[in-house]
Amino acid sequence: MSIELDDDYRPSDSETFMNERQTEYFRRKLYQWRDDILKESRETLQHLQDDSSNHPDLVDRASSETDRAIELRARDRQRKLISKIDAALKRIEDGSYGYCEDTGEPISLKRLDARPTATLSIEAQERHERREKVYRDD
Repeated sequence: MSIELDDDYRPSDSETFMNERQTEYFRRKLYQWRDDILKESRETLQHLQDDSSNHPDLVDRASSETDRAIELRARDRQRKLISKIDAALKRIEDGSYGYCEDTGEPISLKRLDARPTATLSIEAQERHERREKVYRDD
């Protein structure tokens, strides 16, 4: 079952939190983001295969290898992001999407719109980062 959404639809606080329209909005946003990452990843892979030429000049070779390492690191970050997107899509399916893992309270729509993979409210995220900083400073 697919919900009709206008192209200009944005979730608002005046609606019931995580109603069908909001859920469909975030589902589509996550799938689109995932598709964009996968497309970019395929393009990167193609670029790496096309650019596997052996440069006779040491500077060119070093530059090419540095570029390749940067692209591979970016692909690794994208792979991790895809797993976060997949986890968010699973939360949509099980009905837990949009709720803070620490408090169970709704995560603000603005936060979810900016960071659709968020699992913590801003307050819980700040507490988590403060605790992390304290332990890191020890």
